[in-house]
Amino acid sequence: DATGSVPIFLNLRSKGKKIEPFKASAYSFLILLLFLFVGEWILKLFQVDVSSFAVAGALVILIISIEMIFGVEIFKNESPDESDNSATLVPIVFPLITGPGTFTTLLSMRAEYHSINIIIAVLLNMVIVYLVLRYVDVVKKIMGVGGVFILRKFFGVVLMAISVKLLTSNISILFTSFQ
Repeated sequence: DATGSVPIFLNLRSKGKKIEPFKASAYSFLILLLFLFVGEWILKLFQVDVSSFAVAGALVILIISIEMIFGVEIFKNESPDESDNSATLVPIVFPLITGPGTFTTLLSMRAEYHSINIIIAVLLNMVIVYLVLRYVDVVKKIMGVGGVFILRKFFGVVLMAISVKLLTSNISILFTSFQ
């Protein structure tokens, strides 16, 4: 949900992080395409089920929400190039655009739709992602500093609720599978 992630994108920009809209959209498309065809196999290769993957992603999303709500920095720039101040790959491409929820949805859609239909849907979604990332500063100009601050805090709480829902629903699946 690129439009719902606008406060996150603005929060990253306010920390001086660079976001490259085309690169984020292109990488996300390629990752989703790859996961569509070999995702289940990759998870099985590492003996990871979708629920465990979703729990891990939920924890990453929870950390992002904590940063937004409390104004702390937990994610550090982990690029081998110290001059690289990009947030394009982490957390934009993963887990925000191509996270566990998206992967789980792709696996579910594969069971019901032809691959070409899914590919077209993903491509259209990436066009929307590109447009949102490209014009996120316009939103900032319209809302002003105070509006963005309130939006960031509000969506931080919403993001936290989403992560808790993703976490609890998948933890219950994990516990059920252990019995």
